[in-house]
Amino acid sequence: MPPALKALVAQIAGWLIAYLLGRAGILPPGLWPLLIAQALGATLSAVLLRSARWWLPIHLVFTPLAVIALRIDLAPAWYLAAFTLLALIYWSSFRTQVPLYLSNRKTATAFAELLPTDRPLQVLDIGSGTGSLLRVLARLRPDSHFTGIESAPAPWALGWVLGRGLANLEWRRGDFFARSWQGQDVVYAFLSPVPMSAVWQKANREMPAGSMLVSNSFAIPGHDPERVVEVDDRRRTRLLVYRIQPAKARN
Repeated sequence: MPPALKALVAQIAGWLIAYLLGRAGILPPGLWPLLIAQALGATLSAVLLRSARWWLPIHLVFTPLAVIALRIDLAPAWYLAAFTLLALIYWSSFRTQVPLYLSNRKTATAFAELLPTDRPLQVLDIGSGTGSLLRVLARLRPDSHFTGIESAPAPWALGWVLGRGLANLEWRRGDFFARSWQGQDVVYAFLSPVPMSAVWQKANREMPAGSMLVSNSFAIPGHDPERVVEVDDRRRTRLLVYRIQPAKARN
């Protein structure tokens, strides 16, 4: 089921649960018990539908915030501004199920330690957000070339501004699946569980044997990483290192 349809079903289920609880006399009188029941019902329904975890807080606050917005009588322009801002930040997340994740400095430092030091490298960050990882790497490894691909306009624009002046950093906007990964020594991905199988297939088709695919937090289904690096940060980041094997070894 597409993510947007799951969200709609969860919200409808939440209202049905709230209605049934109200009819049964279980809820106290008033609007807010009804809204809380709907929010909890929608969130539970999203869990049962196996929605991505980042959908859960959205379901929890969606209806209460909608009612609050109606009660304070906001001008329509504010709704348009909020929608435009969210669209520029998250862009196609509803379709790709890849939210905006930003890599912190400790993760960038740990990732830099994985890179071979005996030669210049070509490093690609797919879904690079604002470039928080690549700017650190570009300064640490001036001998190597770093490319970031980001589809959402707002993170891409911020990354372009912050990355100006780094001659070894190339900043692109677009779909990383539509771009070639040929010639890349290392590809870094901080995405979500959903696209990881497709990422692995593309990496094996296009990346040279011996190159590395490093996934932040999300494993490739059916494949064990060659190495797992535990990062000492607040979110307990794990870098999963996969090695691209020669074509004969994969057959």
